[in-house]
Amino acid sequence: MKTKKKGTHLNRIWLQLGAVTIPLTLVILFSLLKDKQSLMTGWVFGIMAPLERLLGRIWSVFPFSVAEALTVLFLTGCVIWVIRAVVLVFRQRAIVPFLRRLIALAAVWLWLWAGLCWMWNAAYYIPTFAQRAGLNTEPYSVEELAAVTEYFACQAAALAAQVPRDEEGHFAEEVPNCFHTGVDIYQNIALEFPALNIKSVKAKPLLFSRFQSILGFTGIYFPFTGEANVNVDAPACLLPSTIAHEMAHQRMVSSELEANFVGIAASTACDDVVFQYSGYLMGLINLCNALYSVSPETWYDISKRTFTPELVIDWQDNNSYWEALESPVENVAGDMYDSFLKGNNQELGIRSYGACVDLLVNYYSKYL
Repeated sequence: MKTKKKGTHLNRIWLQLGAVTIPLTLVILFSLLKDKQSLMTGWVFGIMAPLERLLGRIWSVFPFSVAEALTVLFLTGCVIWVIRAVVLVFRQRAIVPFLRRLIALAAVWLWLWAGLCWMWNAAYYIPTFAQRAGLNTEPYSVEELAAVTEYFACQAAALAAQVPRDEEGHFAEEVPNCFHTGVDIYQNIALEFPALNIKSVKAKPLLFSRFQSILGFTGIYFPFTGEANVNVDAPACLLPSTIAHEMAHQRMVSSELEANFVGIAASTACDDVVFQYSGYLMGLINLCNALYSVSPETWYDISKRTFTPELVIDWQDNNSYWEALESPVENVAGDMYDSFLKGNNQELGIRSYGACVDLLVNYYSKYL
């Protein structure tokens, strides 16, 4: 019996050691290899992307976000694990079991980080979508920025009256319709950018969307299930273009600036008026922020000449919603995500959402 207990104890030690050293090795290996672009490109498009697309198709049979369910279960399990570890300290009056439980929990989080490195962070170290698609990102003048901004304002204003609205004039497209239509919106843009031509998997609404809004996020791509998850509590007028944005991540458009651009381009190029309007509205918001910072009087002139009553309502609905949710929690969440982006070769951090203006101005100038 003593020999068996000793062997069992040794096996447990080796198991715990492996649970920590294997993911740690994977993280270190990723850190050493991430700057080798050709290697990362081969990994992303040869293994990571096909695997995530397969996972996305597998989990698409569930109407709810499997990613959200797994996240809730995981975080709940972590809390229960810690509480039980603390309780056992007082019951057994021994610190060693408590430390073992903490090490086990740390190992789980280490495995999660290793998985994130190889299942998503690797996409930050491949050629950008702009490079792969040959998009122009040259500097532009204030006049060019103003011209594209006015173009987006005119397009949004013309489409604003064509989308469903309630009796008070608010955007009123049914949420399920947005997710259903979203499956097909990449067909037209994929003709111009073949890299976007993959079999679409429907995006999914988040149950805890309000919590996402409090954190300041409109959606999240979950690489472990290949799901594009979208906040449905945020103003509905931007829901279609947000769906397009998250679906861009499914196509290995990793950076937020490029996913924003791709989502806008896919929306405005598709055959659905609701997505077209939402895409022009999202693009207009990005362009307006850039133009206002350098020439506020030009922005006021454009808005005064082009905005229709319907467009004004949606604009105000969006601004009012986010202003009401401003809090220190959002700032902390934003700072954490900013650090995550900057730690993964995204120099602009969370500000890269606004940097998609570079791509918008250069790409849409051809329509002027």
